[in-house]
Amino acid sequence: MHNKMDKNKEAVIQVVNAIPPGKVATYGQVAELAGLGRAARFVGSTMKKLPRDTRLPWFRVINAQGKIAFPLDSEGYKRQKQRLEKEGIVFYKQRIDLKTFGWQTR
Repeated sequence: MHNKMDKNKEAVIQVVNAIPPGKVATYGQVAELAGLGRAARFVGSTMKKLPRDTRLPWFRVINAQGKIAFPLDSEGYKRQKQRLEKEGIVFYKQRIDLKTFGWQTR
């Protein structure tokens, strides 16, 4: 059982690692690409457990509404928004336009 969990986690990490700079993917999209169907919450909990100094571009994963999942005035929100803006991603009313900045994999 634990082995399957590790395999799933590894699949999520590989997908997140492949998101190109200047693009974002939703939790659901990452789950789908990792072969986990609709396991968006699993992707979220995997991201949450990453070490603070991870090199993985975790900040490129956002929710289905095109928003950062952290609470608006939290440290995590500010950190994620800053890193995305540094890559040229534009926010409009706390939202990212997925048509423009969403990672197209097909």
